[in-house]
Amino acid sequence: GQKGSSAMPHKRNPIGSENLCGLARLLRSYALSALENIALWHERDISHSSVERVIGPDSTILLDFMLQRVGLIYRNLFVYPERMRRNMEATKGLYHSESLLTALVKKGLERKEAYTITQEIALRCFENGLDFREEVRRSGEVRRFLSAEEIDEALSDEKYIRHIDTIFERVFS
Repeated sequence: GQKGSSAMPHKRNPIGSENLCGLARLLRSYALSALENIALWHERDISHSSVERVIGPDSTILLDFMLQRVGLIYRNLFVYPERMRRNMEATKGLYHSESLLTALVKKGLERKEAYTITQEIALRCFENGLDFREEVRRSGEVRRFLSAEEIDEALSDEKYIRHIDTIFERVFS
């Protein structure tokens, strides 16, 4: 069976995914060789075919292996929705900070100012265990630029999943 991390026995390393990341680097490196093949000295010489004879078969075999590995990973993937929900709740809404920043910028604030406003609220929440959504709703600085409805929209979980059916349809059909 799989061993844990060398430093953290409780941790299970995503060995298959890590392997794919390394192989993706190798596959991308073949693109450089292919690009180098574009330059021609005298019409088409043998220097090009020698590279193509290696990267053609190697890259297709490697890609096939990678696709098989991805399939294996997905077939054996465990998803724990309740644990995911607990992890999100543990942040007390801090994952919405980017959405708030974006909403403020869309209202015309300079990004730097919007960032400062958002960061001050986020850090206060993080340091004091406060709920980000509640603090945003209380913030006079935010309310100067966003209505209550706009704040609720920016802090809505629904917007993260509104296209999920379309995404699943595209991926799994």
